[in-house]
Amino acid sequence: MIKFPLMRNNILREDLDAVIRHLQQDDPILTSGPQCREFEAEWSQWLGVKHSVFVNSGASANLLSMAVLRLRHPEGGEVIVPPLAWVSDVATVLQSGFTPVFADIDPHTLAMAPAEILSKVTDRTRAVFLTHVQGFDGLTDELVAELQRRNIPLIEDVCESHGATHGGVKLGSFGWMSNFSFYYAHHMSTIEGGMVCTNDSKVYQQLRMLRSHGMVRESTDNELKAGYAAAHPDLNPDFIFAYLAYNVRNTEIGAIMGRSQLKRLDANVKCRTDNLMRFLARIDGKRYQTDFALEGSSNYAFNLILKAPDADLVHRLMTTMRAAGVEFRRGSAGGGNQVRQPYLRGIVPKDHHLAFPVADHVHFYGFYIGNFPDLRDTEIDEICAIVNSA
Repeated sequence: MIKFPLMRNNILREDLDAVIRHLQQDDPILTSGPQCREFEAEWSQWLGVKHSVFVNSGASANLLSMAVLRLRHPEGGEVIVPPLAWVSDVATVLQSGFTPVFADIDPHTLAMAPAEILSKVTDRTRAVFLTHVQGFDGLTDELVAELQRRNIPLIEDVCESHGATHGGVKLGSFGWMSNFSFYYAHHMSTIEGGMVCTNDSKVYQQLRMLRSHGMVRESTDNELKAGYAAAHPDLNPDFIFAYLAYNVRNTEIGAIMGRSQLKRLDANVKCRTDNLMRFLARIDGKRYQTDFALEGSSNYAFNLILKAPDADLVHRLMTTMRAAGVEFRRGSAGGGNQVRQPYLRGIVPKDHHLAFPVADHVHFYGFYIGNFPDLRDTEIDEICAIVNSA
């Protein structure tokens, strides 16, 4: 029986009541409509960007950002990606016709190490797709400046790190584009959902069209729409499809949930961060890593990573946590080192996973444990006592 889950329900009565009020209207809109537009505007204001596009998942956000990159580079090329991330950070690169190039991680942030990223840059590099893992800030001023100097776009995956900051500025506002997830157990939930954000107005119009079958009518740029209509007089202006695209729209219900949850996001981030500090102060620092880069963090889950490889301790730890009802995920984000996954067989060289020893250490000797706003101090203390007893 699970006593300490990865997540307790973050959908509250007030969120459901907001949905019910909408459904009680005489003729409520359910598909993408005014609520989605309001949520996009409120999210943009919260994040500090010009434009946001609400989609049906964080993976779809990843997909649209790669689709926009492909519009810029129809010839393809390379995208630098992390070995420790969710599968869609790599899969969407492949699905969009790019070659993923992996860079090992920094053990203090779990994001790609800046020196590793820059060592992988070639004349075929089209973007750096950097994941801010589990609430940690993966940026450095030097990395941002160097990518700008080399004119290499930064795309931020912030799916696990809502509200985290770099130099006091929210992550997701630094890159050419950024992606967020609102899946259950993330910092906030729209049931299923995600957001793509940008300050680039041309990209914004492309994202709007790519989200909905490539339809030109989805653009908010009247001059752009008129240009397509003039160039294609044989077509109904309401049904001009500019791009080979997708249908990844979200719904009014998802947007209502998002607008309701956004009101308490900042408070929830503080709770999660306070919880992390208590956890790190109480776990056994002789056996478990505690020296994470905490400035600006917005914790997603408690990371429990052995300082040194120890197969016996890992076995005892898993046995102890299972017996005590502590839910966990081995390998931390996304199942550990993505380079070991079968979907990459035939795409990366044999034994390529061995080129990423830091990610591989987390794969075998790293875990995450649930952290959420209503986790009590006494529960954190009990969890720490359990893992320290292994």
